[in-house]
Amino acid sequence: MRGRIIFHMAPADRWNARSVHEPYVPAEFAVDGFVHCTEGEELMAHVANALYRQTPGDFVLLVIDVDKLTAPVRWERPSGADAAPLFPHIYGPINPEAIIEVRRIERDANGAFLL
Repeated sequence: MRGRIIFHMAPADRWNARSVHEPYVPAEFAVDGFVHCTEGEELMAHVANALYRQTPGDFVLLVIDVDKLTAPVRWERPSGADAAPLFPHIYGPINPEAIIEVRRIERDANGAFLL
């Protein structure tokens, strides 16, 4: 049975450079202390286009089964955003068993992410 699904967007270069047997840790983890995720592809597309549209390069979408994570997940609002939706934050590396799919994210000619 498939558990609750969340999404994390990762630069393809960083994703492809890691060892397939090691947990994945994004570069931002060292500063933020957690892995940023979203629930739902529509929200992921909105966040990606709002924050990363001008960032060059290829990205992948990690599809994560929350029930398979070994690190804790907390549902939190972004700091300073009282009315924002809750976002899943993973407080540790993403273990490989929790990643049930990896998708290449397409972009249009203007850099918009197409999810």
